Amino acid sequence: MNWVDQLESKRTTAEEAVKCIKSGNRVFIHPGCCTPEHLISAMVARKDELENVEVCHILTAGKAAYTAPGMEKHFRHRSFFTGGNVREAINAGRAQQMHIFLGEVEDLYLSGQLPIDVALIQVSPPDEHGFLSFGVGVEVTMSAAQVAKIVIAQVNPRMPRVHGDCFIHISKITHVVEHESELLEMPQGTIDETSRRIGELIAERIEDGSTLQMGIGSIPDAFLVALEGRRDMGIHSEMFSDGIIPLVESGVINNSKKTLHPGKIVAAFTLGTRKIFDFCDDNPIIEFHPCRYTNNPFVICQNEKMVAINSALGVDLTGQVFSDSLGFRFYSGFGGQVDFVRGAARSKGGKPFIAFPATAKDGAVSRIVPFIQPGTGVTTTRADVHWVVTEYGAVNLHGRSVPERVKDLVSIADPKFRDELLAFAKEKKYL
Repeated sequence: MNWVDQLESKRTTAEEAVKCIKSGNRVFIHPGCCTPEHLISAMVARKDELENVEVCHILTAGKAAYTAPGMEKHFRHRSFFTGGNVREAINAGRAQQMHIFLGEVEDLYLSGQLPIDVALIQVSPPDEHGFLSFGVGVEVTMSAAQVAKIVIAQVNPRMPRVHGDCFIHISKITHVVEHESELLEMPQGTIDETSRRIGELIAERIEDGSTLQMGIGSIPDAFLVALEGRRDMGIHSEMFSDGIIPLVESGVINNSKKTLHPGKIVAAFTLGTRKIFDFCDDNPIIEFHPCRYTNNPFVICQNEKMVAINSALGVDLTGQVFSDSLGFRFYSGFGGQVDFVRGAARSKGGKPFIAFPATAKDGAVSRIVPFIQPGTGVTTTRADVHWVVTEYGAVNLHGRSVPERVKDLVSIADPKFRDELLAFAKEKKYL
């Protein structure tokens, strides 16, 4: 049977397709802006027929109705990276948090440690050879689809066809649900003065010809704005957003000096708006690869002058960075922070940065703290941390003793908290 005939034989509705989901199954959901809401809605509509279905994914957009109160006996959620749509369920005990580096999630599927019964994915229409693109999110989805017993694909003509290692053939798909809808968007935030200053402090320490990794948010966006006028920048990242477009168009990002994949923007997914989706569509300078490749520190470090920019909730006076939890409340996950901190640290001329505003809650709380509160997890360890940046400055903690680290970190804390931080350090004999 040729691929056209296969496509025809697999066409169905979402309601019919999700009937293959059985009680006790594990269901993987395509995350990010690729979240297949049409399929999810059909699955959730069957809740009264289902018990103990485990839903697993990294950060998704949309409602995540399977985590709502009252769904507990029907669906249980395993979160590899917690977003705002499932955070309340995690902290209320209706869902499970899992701590793992983003670059290692796929190994759970591929090794059989977490078998996937059904994968719900969203892809582009097939090309002339019968291959469908995972579009703006290959991340961990391609590996999940490779091992899933059943693959249900929402085929959406609005999904970009993106180049790289990010295709699935129609023969690997069990059910095809053709449904056109806008992709879910994650717009950029507003760049405030604090973010602008932090972005400038990082940019001042970056050489032309560097390869960049950055996440989403006001600080990465401000950093990109601060790169105006620079030359020969490249990107190797787990993700990027709308902010790269002006720099590509102006020639600041041309990837010409990259030592791995020269000439190419390499990432695993994008989080943004229709603007970045259209930019990725059939664009030969962009290559998407699974996270087990993009986030592998031994791959990352092959990029010389690799720069990693990641955010945090805070850091203690010895350099322990916490990003995924506050006290006993889970906030997000490990993501790719440690993957890229370690990769950039091992790159020739590389620099890993942890950047955040000096305070939270409108200046009432310092993010540089004397010690980590009980329950708060360490994301990046004392031995891994290098550059730490706030709006008050940038310090490199690598190779520094505890007294030196204390002095460095106090120097970039909000001035109104410096005396109490120093007093604690003296009491504990750090100084």
